[in-house]
Amino acid sequence: MSTQQPAARLYATAAVDLVKVYGGGDTAVHALDGVTVGFTRAEFTAIMGPSGSGKSTLMHCLAGLDTATSGQALLGGTDLTRLDDRLLTKARRERIGFVFQSFNLLPQLTAAQNITLPLDLAGRRPDAELLDYLVTALGLADRLGHRPGELSGGQQQRVALARALVSRPEVVFADEPTGNLDSWSGAQVLGLLRDAVRDLGQTVVMVTHDPNAAAYADRVVLLADGRVAGELDRPERGAIVEALQQQAVMR
Repeated sequence: MSTQQPAARLYATAAVDLVKVYGGGDTAVHALDGVTVGFTRAEFTAIMGPSGSGKSTLMHCLAGLDTATSGQALLGGTDLTRLDDRLLTKARRERIGFVFQSFNLLPQLTAAQNITLPLDLAGRRPDAELLDYLVTALGLADRLGHRPGELSGGQQQRVALARALVSRPEVVFADEPTGNLDSWSGAQVLGLLRDAVRDLGQTVVMVTHDPNAAAYADRVVLLADGRVAGELDRPERGAIVEALQQQAVMR
């Protein structure tokens, strides 16, 4: 993607010459070193790379959770790097969904209350049809009155996924969403992210280190040393493993 390209028209979210530096002087760490990449609407993209490659930093900057040093973090036609704290908070609440490895559910709320929390904070009523679809698809109908401590890890992550999707955000960002799950629960969550793209037209950007998880995506973006190092379209597990191995040899 050229930095001159009107990324907002083509992508749900995009980075343009994105730089993130931690620290200064001789100890400065360039977590992102001029990253330019776009994420197409209604597509499932996995971001992969070795530890320290910048994959989580890229996602956090695109999601407005971290502040870029320079460049643009675009959400549709909005450059998040130019928003003040109030507008950035509003954009995150109303236009972005999050699925984290640690679930991030409020322990005092029921599953139902956790799911609708972002809408409640925004003063919006949930779409009853979408809420029912998500609860049914995620197998949560008989768990809505339970608090997180009464749910398994897989059930908690499914609640977190419903929370991320119920507001119909422009982009769902998922940071290692299966990292704390067993293989069966992880496959459930990944399948539901896949279904959200196919059935709801959702845009999903997922950071993962797991080739099995990345194989659910339409596309894999590879990072190394804070830069884009390659891409794979319609990835299969074997091709992903090979690409990661080649990356390791080149480091």
